[in-house]
Amino acid sequence: MPKMKTHRGAAKRFKKTKTGKLKRAKAFKSHILTKKSAKRKRNLRNSAYVSKADEKRIKKILPYL
Repeated sequence: MPKMKTHRGAAKRFKKTKTGKLKRAKAFKSHILTKKSAKRKRNLRNSAYVSKADEKRIKKILPYL
C-alpha cells in the first residue's frame, strides 16, 4: 500500500491541538472590512475549532497531522 498524500491546502489551514481537536481560522476577514464593526473584526481574529461533523473528513485528508 503506498503512502497517503496530505492535502496541502488543508495542511496550511488546520493545526492539531494537544487534545487532538482541529483548530482553524475564522472566515470573512480578508476584504470588505469597512462595513464590519470593530467588535466583529476583533472577534474574527480569534481562532475556532472544527465542528465534530467536519472533523472526520478533515482528519481523512490529513493523515500525518
